[in-house]
Amino acid sequence: MTKIKTFRPTGIFDNIKVLEFRDDLIKSLTRGDVQTVLIDFAGITFMDSAGLGSLVLLLKTVRSYSATMYLCNVNPQIQMLFELTNMDRVFEIFGTQTDFLESQKPSQ
Repeated sequence: MTKIKTFRPTGIFDNIKVLEFRDDLIKSLTRGDVQTVLIDFAGITFMDSAGLGSLVLLLKTVRSYSATMYLCNVNPQIQMLFELTNMDRVFEIFGTQTDFLESQKPSQ
């Protein structure tokens, strides 16, 4: 079973917001507690280019531990930012957390 850790940031997603959970994430990755990271954007109201850059750095960090990272519940404005910057090709984005969890179930 894949070890999943979900982060639920709120407010404006920027460098500061990423720093709020980055250390916890790295500790979990280092201990081997986490193989999959899910960032639930349901509580995020806005993301600027600095937040997007921080998210890319976070993805690189996650991948350096041979783990994977996914996003869910991205609002239309932030989805548009991903599409305009072609980051929707870099990040796998799910509509809801349930959609993500369904995708993680083994095929029958």
